[in-house]
Amino acid sequence: MTESSKRPDVSSRSERAGALRSFRHRNFRLFFGFNLISNIGTWVQRVAQDWLVLQLTHSGTALGLVTALQFLPVLLFSLHGGALADRVDKRIVLIITNVGSGLSALILGILVMTHHVQIWQVYVLATSLGLFGAIDSPVRQSFAVEMVGPDDLPNAVSLNSANFNGARLIGPALSGLMINAFGTGPSFILNGISFIGVIIALMSLRSEELYRTSASKEVDRSVRVGLRYVRARPELLAAIVIVGTMSVCGLNFQISMALMAKYQFGRGAGAYGLLGSALAVGSLLAAVLSARLGRNPQLKYVISGATAFGIVTFVSALMPNYQTFALALPFCGFYAIMTIVAASSFIQASASPELHGRVVGIYMLVYVGGTPIGSPFIGWIGEVAGPRWSLFIGGGVTAIVSALIGVWDLRRLARLTRGSRTSDDQFDGQNNGLRDGG
Repeated sequence: MTESSKRPDVSSRSERAGALRSFRHRNFRLFFGFNLISNIGTWVQRVAQDWLVLQLTHSGTALGLVTALQFLPVLLFSLHGGALADRVDKRIVLIITNVGSGLSALILGILVMTHHVQIWQVYVLATSLGLFGAIDSPVRQSFAVEMVGPDDLPNAVSLNSANFNGARLIGPALSGLMINAFGTGPSFILNGISFIGVIIALMSLRSEELYRTSASKEVDRSVRVGLRYVRARPELLAAIVIVGTMSVCGLNFQISMALMAKYQFGRGAGAYGLLGSALAVGSLLAAVLSARLGRNPQLKYVISGATAFGIVTFVSALMPNYQTFALALPFCGFYAIMTIVAASSFIQASASPELHGRVVGIYMLVYVGGTPIGSPFIGWIGEVAGPRWSLFIGGGVTAIVSALIGVWDLRRLARLTRGSRTSDDQFDGQNNGLRDGG
């Protein structure tokens, strides 16, 4: 790894910095602050977009279609976004994606405020936002290591998760107030403006303080090389399988909570919103605590976290009333984020620098793209068998798959340990023979 002599020496103080050690990197501090504003804007738009669709169509199907259109580009382009991160300057890519996302939000806001908005325009702009996000997400994840270096990467991942989940507590409430006072239009304008700060931050980063690698120009940078690399690394593949299982089966809380609130407990939209806040409290706490992760993230933390998540999700389905169900949700949010942070840190720390972007692209494809794949199935189960069964099956499948991978990992480690001991015994025997023969 090539590092400029101008880069500040932060390694000697990293342990003392604790959970906030990544903030000693000026580039990360700058990006983190403006990204918090952008994340709040993103949550503001999510609520406003859902409300706008319902105002225009009064259709839950249309709402589901908008969500699907926004997630579809993730399935189609995340791998290519990861490959792009390995080919070009990540900062330039992020500037372009933030400009595109900001323009998409501003155009929708202008259409709403001038009373010219139609549902097809919402579909198009939601797809546009999803396209820029599909490219942005793996590049942004991969860019974290360039801002803080490999030693502080797990901490940066945790702080970025806290950033996102903290914004999740603020954004929806702010959007609700703005919609009640001004309608949905200003929410889109606010989100569009929020991207300006991120663009300014990206342009203000100091290149000499970035932790960049010097990769050979002859390296094959195609997507298939990244896929082959993950397939040849069983520990990486195991982490991705766990996250994929969680995403498809267990992370569809928006659907499960809505079904439980309305059909199981007979509550309204306000009570449903409180369930989302309860989940976010656990998520934020996990993101803050996981910032104290060590510098050597391991697969066992991913396995244990996912198994615990599956169990508490299963148990939440047994809660007899609304109050006890709400009390169980912070535990679900806590273990979900603990697992995701551990998986992201482990995958990014384990990936080869030349393949970092493509490995992250594969991870984001599974993590983000799995939810819309599983949501129709989870929704169908909740409708046919009852809301509790969507949680029973989602949590149960996640716990079983994670536990099976845990057994596999223990056996793998045992084989490696036996192989190491055999090599040591052979080495000792050769040394004894040399001593006896001498």
